[in-house]
Amino acid sequence: MICISGHNKRYKPKGYGQRFFRHIVAPISSIFAAAFTRFSDRLRQLASEHLGAMAEAIDLTGDGGVMKTILKSAKPDAIAPSDSLPLVDVHYEGSLAETGEIFDTTHEDNTIFSFELGKGSVIKAWDVALKTMKVGEVAKITCKSDYAYGSAGSPPEIPPDATLIFEVELVACRPRKGSSVASASDERARLDELKRQREAAAAQKEEEKKKREEAKAAAAARIQAKLGSKKGPGKGKGKGK
Repeated sequence: MICISGHNKRYKPKGYGQRFFRHIVAPISSIFAAAFTRFSDRLRQLASEHLGAMAEAIDLTGDGGVMKTILKSAKPDAIAPSDSLPLVDVHYEGSLAETGEIFDTTHEDNTIFSFELGKGSVIKAWDVALKTMKVGEVAKITCKSDYAYGSAGSPPEIPPDATLIFEVELVACRPRKGSSVASASDERARLDELKRQREAAAAQKEEEKKKREEAKAAAAARIQAKLGSKKGPGKGKGKGK
C-alpha cells in the first residue's frame, strides 16, 4: 500500500507511473526549476551591474564636454601619468560621432603615438582624459567640438563643430628626457624618421647578404672551372700512352 497526499488508497499498477510523476516527480522538478531560475536571474543581475559599472560614462569636465567610458580596466597596480611621468604612448582610433567615419588610427600600421601631457600639443579632450587613465586601460573618449577642433574643424577630415569619438589605449607613460616634445606633429615626424631608418638598415643588411651570396657563388664557380681544366688534360695524356 502506498499513501500519497494523505489518501489511503491502493494504487493499481496500471496508473502508478502517472500518479508517481504527478505527485512526486513534478513537484520536485518544479522546486528545482524555480531555484535554478532564481539563481540564473541573480547571475544576470550581477553581470548587468558589473557591465553597467564598466560601461558607465564619466563626465570629466562637468559640462558633458568630455565623456569617458572604460572599455577595459587596467590592473590595480598599473601606473598612471603624473608630473614625473608626463610622456604617454597610446594606440587610438578616431571617428566622427555623427557618421561613424574613421578619420585617423594607429592600428593600420601598428604605430605608437607619443606626446607630453599638459603642453597643448593635442586637443584639449586628450589632455583631460589621459590624465585619468592607467597603463593598460582602454577607454572611449567622446568630446564635443569645444574640446576638440571647435567651429573651424580640421578640413577635410573633420567638419566644423564636430563631436569626436576616440578609442584610446594607454600603452605606457614615461619620464621626460631632455627637452619636452614641442608638438604632436614633431613627435610623429620623429617616429616616422626612426621607422624609415630601421627600414633602410634592414634593406642595406639584405643587400649586403645578397652580395655575399653572389660572391660566394662566383668563387665556387671559379674553383669548379679550375678543377675542370686540370682534369681534362690529365684524361688526354692517359689515353695517349
